[in-house]
Amino acid sequence: MAKILLIDDEANFRTLTDRQLTRLGHDVSLADNGWNGLELYRREHPDVILLDVNMPGMNGIEVLKQIRTMDSKQPVFVLTGVRSPQAERQMRALGVSEFLVKDSSMRLLADVIKRYFDDPIPTMRCH
Repeated sequence: MAKILLIDDEANFRTLTDRQLTRLGHDVSLADNGWNGLELYRREHPDVILLDVNMPGMNGIEVLKQIRTMDSKQPVFVLTGVRSPQAERQMRALGVSEFLVKDSSMRLLADVIKRYFDDPIPTMRCH
């Protein structure tokens, strides 16, 4: 399955998400802030990053900008507890793969990850 890096300052959310994704067979690394997340990213080269927007110190937008300087194609799924149209626009402009609200079920997150890694890019068919 996927090697996932979760960067989020909420301990309960990290624990719950880690437990659910590990149960589904994913290899999950956890970071409690942006600085630690960038360090783990450099060390572990995950398949996908789950990134919180609102974190103290270095917020998700700043983390994403740093990631983009290293890899413009790194899959990043944004998870946020508070939806902000301005933050969403900024992060979409930086090329996030998905933008999800934390209130969404773990099943939705698992489905998005599965779809991202399991579904081939649709091919065009000629008739």
